[in-house]
Amino acid sequence: MLKYHHMAEVVLQTQGLSKEFTKRRGLSSPLHMFDKVTFTAVRGVDLTVGRGEVFGLLGPNGAGKTTLTKMLCTLLLPSRGSATICGYDLVRQQGKIKSSVALISSEERSFYWRLSGRENLKFFAALYGLSAERAYQRIPEVLELVGMTDAAARRFQEYSTGMKQRMALARGLLGDPEIFFMDEPTKGLDPVATHQLHDFIRDRLVSDGKTVVLATHHLAEAEEVCDRVGVMYGGEMKACGPIRELAGDATLAEYFLSLVKESQVDH
Repeated sequence: MLKYHHMAEVVLQTQGLSKEFTKRRGLSSPLHMFDKVTFTAVRGVDLTVGRGEVFGLLGPNGAGKTTLTKMLCTLLLPSRGSATICGYDLVRQQGKIKSSVALISSEERSFYWRLSGRENLKFFAALYGLSAERAYQRIPEVLELVGMTDAAARRFQEYSTGMKQRMALARGLLGDPEIFFMDEPTKGLDPVATHQLHDFIRDRLVSDGKTVVLATHHLAEAEEVCDRVGVMYGGEMKACGPIRELAGDATLAEYFLSLVKESQVDH
C-alpha cells in the first residue's frame, strides 16, 4: 500500500472548512417556535491528502464525517473556509470537481431496482456524459473490475448487499475519477465482502494511483486499510496521522473508547 509523505502530490486540501445548519425551533418550543437555532456540524477542518493515499475519516456517528464528505463532493456548500479538490476550488469550480470525484455510500438508493445492473450502468453513463461508444467500451471494463460480469443481467433488486456495493463501485468507476469518497462503505457487509472491498481499494484503486477518503467508525477497518486517519469528534478534527501513532495518544483515549463501544453495538 502506498504511504503518504510530505512530497506527495496534494489532491485535496481544506482550510477552516465549516458547515452550519439553521432551523426553526418548531413545536418543541411553542413560545419560540419561529426562532432560529444554528447547529455547527463541521467546525474549522484543516486537511491535506496526497495522491494515492487511503485517508480515513474516523469518528463515531454524529462526528461530522458525512457532512464533511458531502461538502467535499459538492453536495453541500460550506458555511466558511475553503478547499481545493484536484486543484479546483470547492465553491467556484464545482463542475470540474464533480467529474473528478465519486461518492460511494452505504445508503444507496439511486439505482433503479427493476433494471438490471448493466442497464443501470448504461443510464448512469449517459447521465455522466459518456458517449454511447465510450459507454459500450467502459461498462464491460468496470463490471470485470468489480467482479459483477456474470450478474450484470440480473435485476438490481435481486442483488445482495455486497453486490449492491460492488455495483456502486462500478458506477463510480465509469468516469474514471481521481478521488473516491466512501461513506461507511462496509456497513451491512459480511466479513468476506468487507475483506473483498478492502482488497479492491488496495489492489485496484490505490495501485492505479487513485485516492480514497473513507469515512468509518470502525477502528479495525481504519487500521487495516488506511495510511492515515483524521479523528473527528463533535464536528472537529481532533488529530491527524497514522492510526498506530494516534492510538498511543492519551488525549485521544475518550474518542477511541467511544469508537470501540459503537463498534460493539454494531456487532
